[in-house]
Amino acid sequence: MIVLQKLLWLIVALGVLIVVHEYGHYLAARLCNVKVLRFSVGFGRPLLVRRLGRDATEWMIAAIPFGGYVKMLDEREGEVPAEEAHRAFNRQNVWRRVLIVIAGPLFNFLFAIGVYTVLYMQGMPELRPVLGEPVANTPAMAAGFKPGEAVRSVNGEAISTWEEFRWRVLKGAFQHEVLEVEVIDDRQHISARSLDLSALATADLEGNVLEHVGATLFRPRFDPVLGQIESGSPAMAAGLSTGDRVLSVNGSGVTSWQDFVKLIQQNPGNRLELLIERGGHSLAVQVTPETRRVDGRTIGRIGAGAQDSDRLFATVSYGPGDSVVKAVQKTWEISIFSLRMLGKMLVGEVSWKHLSGPVTIADYAGQSAQLGALQFVLFLALISISLGVLNLLPIPLLDGGHLMYYAVEIMKGSPVSERAMEVGQRVGLGLLLIVMAFAFYNDLNRVFFSG
Repeated sequence: MIVLQKLLWLIVALGVLIVVHEYGHYLAARLCNVKVLRFSVGFGRPLLVRRLGRDATEWMIAAIPFGGYVKMLDEREGEVPAEEAHRAFNRQNVWRRVLIVIAGPLFNFLFAIGVYTVLYMQGMPELRPVLGEPVANTPAMAAGFKPGEAVRSVNGEAISTWEEFRWRVLKGAFQHEVLEVEVIDDRQHISARSLDLSALATADLEGNVLEHVGATLFRPRFDPVLGQIESGSPAMAAGLSTGDRVLSVNGSGVTSWQDFVKLIQQNPGNRLELLIERGGHSLAVQVTPETRRVDGRTIGRIGAGAQDSDRLFATVSYGPGDSVVKAVQKTWEISIFSLRMLGKMLVGEVSWKHLSGPVTIADYAGQSAQLGALQFVLFLALISISLGVLNLLPIPLLDGGHLMYYAVEIMKGSPVSERAMEVGQRVGLGLLLIVMAFAFYNDLNRVFFSG
């Protein structure tokens, strides 16, 4: 059942992103008066077909959901009536063809910008950037971080949430930078710390970088009282409710929320006997934590938060203008970071284990969907950026490959020869197959061989 749910959410995610990408091509083609014959979500046998519009464009959902395409009128792919020749794609000047091709990836970026803009405007609860006890013999310990200090800025860039701090450290780690971190303690004393990331090994860049840096999140001790219960979670299925106090797990006494979380995480897939206190009465409840993969570890999770955990969160929101600017900046930063990571993979500085295939994406899609609509939409935005970056790579068969041909055409004043394009298609197909093989191999390793 869990596998089917993850597959369903993968199809939903791919469906949304394929429509976004292909609609960019479709809209640009219409703006350039190019006739669109078919808009297909998926490949293979048609499952649903509708003809709409003055051009009777086929809007199709096909059986294989891993992709899509927009088919335009083109003299290279079949006979074109003389009266419609001017609407064929191949008859358009090079700049119009560039616009039509680049519109797909552009819409992927615009989708992400739109998502981030809305979320920045409405605000969302995020962890405060408050530091815990640094791990011994790590850059965080050497920097002099102290428990309870809140991060104010990194290299002069204001930091409002733990995620912003994590992202800035991740970028710094890949560049082997020395980060100037400004912190403030509970007495409002401001201090500067130098976080030296220059000595981090390549292996330290994999998984949770903050663990290797030694920077931990401040976690005050909470009572083992349940707060929010996630819909459809193991906690809800077991009948647990907000306000329940956990007394023991399988006979082991629980005195803090941290104790409870540790026992849950240590028992993925194992049925646990909880003794809880509700309304002054003791009650035995059985719950089976679901299995999750987090930073390379398999842990258990029941989908319940601590009652007092709101103290760890801050809601940050911005006006419309600032939200758009921050959304563009975030999309740009993720795009550039993705390109740099690809470059480091090519030169061997970063492991190819970072490549993910459909199995991993399905897993993340399912996990984000279980966490709620907000996390699923954020997941879509991130994958949309990755799809945009991937399609702009100068590899034949991808949009970036076509743009490469058009750049050559602009420079030499005539189209690339059919022979050159044919060779390019074969090379591009070979490269894509190699990348897909690596990604699928990584998926199998994560599923069957990760501890």
